[in-house]
Amino acid sequence: MKTTLAVLLTIFALAAMQSSTSKEPTLKKADYLRVAHLSKGDTSGLASIREAFTERNPGYDLHYFGQVKEVPAAKAQRLAFIQQGGGTAKFLDGSSSKISVGDIIHLSSQQSMTTDSLIDMLVFTVPDPLPKPVPTFIRPDWDENITDTPGGCATDTGAYRRILLTWKDEVGPYTYHALNAHRVRITDSFTHYHPLEGGFDEFYLVQMVQPDARLITSNQTDKITHPESVEADEVDDLLQATQLKVGDLVYLPRGVVHRGVGGVLAQVITVPGFIPGSEIGVDHHLRRITERFSQASAQLPYQEEASKMEVIR
Repeated sequence: MKTTLAVLLTIFALAAMQSSTSKEPTLKKADYLRVAHLSKGDTSGLASIREAFTERNPGYDLHYFGQVKEVPAAKAQRLAFIQQGGGTAKFLDGSSSKISVGDIIHLSSQQSMTTDSLIDMLVFTVPDPLPKPVPTFIRPDWDENITDTPGGCATDTGAYRRILLTWKDEVGPYTYHALNAHRVRITDSFTHYHPLEGGFDEFYLVQMVQPDARLITSNQTDKITHPESVEADEVDDLLQATQLKVGDLVYLPRGVVHRGVGGVLAQVITVPGFIPGSEIGVDHHLRRITERFSQASAQLPYQEEASKMEVIR
């Protein structure tokens, strides 16, 4: 295993303490955000996410299998994200592999799977099969083709950021244009959104957290991207915060401003994928708003480095 759990925990803790951010106020809770507490059997939260996600993305679906040893066959192509447990997974043709948290398993049409121990997994129905070069079992901590690649939401040197499925060949070894996933430790990402046209939906599947792990979001993207339109009494309501816990599934539709802080290890899953040029930074706007009202009590958190210029990735 390329990164032992002990080493990962140590790096994770140190990085969480090194987050560089502006002085943050106490933010209100995001009542518009769809979050499912999967580890607590939150079926209503998952149903809410599923309804919104499938409406926006025809041809896709998602289900959660909790504490199971078998996944029945289905007609559709599926990608299973291991969230809890491990052991050995086996197909009817006799092929098998070790599995652990963080892995993705491709379940092709009519493919069932059994495991030798209880596991939890989030399973996406996808419209297309994986291309031939992509392995059936994608194992970020075991596959030598997958190495730490700083970027995106984790730009620090030495950041834990494993590219499982991605959009462009030069970014990672396994490309797929229906769903992408990066397993990444986020301590202080830049604040951004994905445009309604040409963007992508995003999920955080939370697998490890520090005590202060949270997601800062806003559904007032138009207001933030036009900072001159913001009044002093509106600043406090521009951003909200959601505390993150292991087992949470957070759905971030196109257009929602978001930023991960405080130390969270997550599978960041995107549909149809990490389309280049579709991560639009807003920290420079947040900084401008804060500076406009610097004499008032209202302040906004922003990522310092990303606030110095317009950032598009």
